[in-house]
Amino acid sequence: MSEQTIALVTGANKGIGYEIAAGLGTLGWSVGVGARDAERREAAVEKLRAAGVDAFAVPLDVTDDASVAAAAGQIEERAGRLDVLVNNAAITGAAPQTPTTVDPATVRTAVETNVIGVIRVTNAMLPLLRRSTSPRIVNMSSSVGSLTLQSTPDTETGPISVAYAPSKTFLNAVTLQYAKELRDTGILINAACPGFCATDLNGFRGVRTPEQGAAIAIRLATLLDDGPTGGFFDDAGVVPW
Repeated sequence: MSEQTIALVTGANKGIGYEIAAGLGTLGWSVGVGARDAERREAAVEKLRAAGVDAFAVPLDVTDDASVAAAAGQIEERAGRLDVLVNNAAITGAAPQTPTTVDPATVRTAVETNVIGVIRVTNAMLPLLRRSTSPRIVNMSSSVGSLTLQSTPDTETGPISVAYAPSKTFLNAVTLQYAKELRDTGILINAACPGFCATDLNGFRGVRTPEQGAAIAIRLATLLDDGPTGGFFDDAGVVPW
């Protein structure tokens, strides 16, 4: 088996996910570009390869059991293990998201991708991660998921959102539970906040670039063995839960 570091980034065909894949690729890693849209996935892989990245396409719909199982099987066949998993795929969900007017289906859909999708992919990849000497999991969260910040007066946490923001709070809680269960396994799992980046998730209203947003994920993906686990971080350091 190759000793080259193997990573998988979900939702990696564009935006922050693409830049995470690009950044990990510049380290000489082999990076799986996980995405459900075949055309965008192949275009991203082609662009990454043109830039010198050892990228490979991974058809992956995080909401579909069969798709996730097939992705795990593909990585098993290709490398026999997985060193780093970055759970980046996410949706904002439809508007409106004010609690008094939301369609409950909107909340359900956001949670299905942003939380259950992460659990589904993580559990499918865990057998492969356990074969790594320094396994890392990074869950892409958001400061809008911080209950501390949401409940602090005069703190900017975006519009009222009963689907997207709470889904990130849920993801943070899930990350903590994984960290507790995996604490003695060598698998480090942390949540990352990329900041308010200009992507199609927010209509390109963000003030940071996707490349800037990718930096924290890359840092957490490359933690030394004595690095933190069960934490929530952005470029400035610890984000309050």
